[in-house]
Formats: sequence, structure tokens, C-alpha cells
Amino acid sequence: MVRRLGFRPSTDASSSVPEYSHRAVSTTALFAFVVAAILCAMSLMSPVLALRRESMTLVTSAGEKQITVEITESNEEKAKGLMFRAKLADDQGMLFFYDTPQDITMWMRNTYIPLDMVFIRGDGVIHRIEARTEPLSETIIAAQGQVSACLELAGGAAERLGLKAGDTVRHKLFKNAK
Repeated sequence: MVRRLGFRPSTDASSSVPEYSHRAVSTTALFAFVVAAILCAMSLMSPVLALRRESMTLVTSAGEKQITVEITESNEEKAKGLMFRAKLADDQGMLFFYDTPQDITMWMRNTYIPLDMVFIRGDGVIHRIEARTEPLSETIIAAQGQVSACLELAGGAAERLGLKAGDTVRHKLFKNAK
């Protein structure tokens, strides 16, 4: 008699349907579970796609600097933000804009890189900067005032770009757009 992997010959001579061994069924179920878990994790770790990219001008005491920002528009995009990103160049960022000024709060859950959080008033003036935030931290980082946006930059980029509180950003979402 030839044994096939995963099958156990029937003890009933009249049966032509093979019985599956518990080991084969368990192995198959475990394999299916692992594949499903990997696919689920990959979908969670993929960066937000199709975010609108636009140019923003940072007006500092050292002059004007152009950066490219991804604009979050939906609540889902705002919730995901820069989670799972492995890098961010100094001339890139993500802008979280709110129509109504508020004390915006942020955190670093599932964010693998340190960020500078630049809190911006509705007129484009930088209210404050939380520099080099701690990756993966769930500590709440608040604007500490009524602001319309948070610009996330790579950790240390605000300093490298010469950006500080009181400086200005120019973009069409702010009242100072040219």
C-alpha cells in the first residue's frame, strides 16, 4: 500500500474516501494562519498612498527654503500620518491641517523615526516646535495653543533648516499665501 503525506488509510475496507491526519490538517491550518498574518501586517505597514504632494515655503531668518509636503485630508490619513515610515528627507514633510484652530495633539505610535512637530497658527506663523520626538512613544504632544496645523519633519530637520518659533510658512492653506 502506498501512503500519501497527510493521508491515513481507512480501516474500513468499504470506504474509498481518505482520512486526513490531524498533523497534516494542523500544519495546513498553521501555514494558512501565518500567511494571513503576514499579508495583514504588510497592509498595515504600507505607507499611505495617493496623498497630495505640494510645495511649501519656510521663511526663516536665514532665508526662504522650499520643501515638499504630503497633505493629509481624511481622518484616516491623519490617523496614520508617518506611521511605519523608515526615513524622511529634510526637504520633505507631512502637513496636518485643520479648518478650525485648536490645541492639536499628536503622538508617535508606530512611528519608527524621530520627528520635529512644527505647530502652525492659521496665519502661517510657527507657534512652537517639539524637536526630535521619541519614536514609538504614546506620550501626547500638544500644540499648547490654538493652531491650525502641524507640520511633521524629520527629527532635527527644523534646526538644520534654521526654522524656529515666530518664523513663517507659506502655503495656500494658510491666510498668508501669495
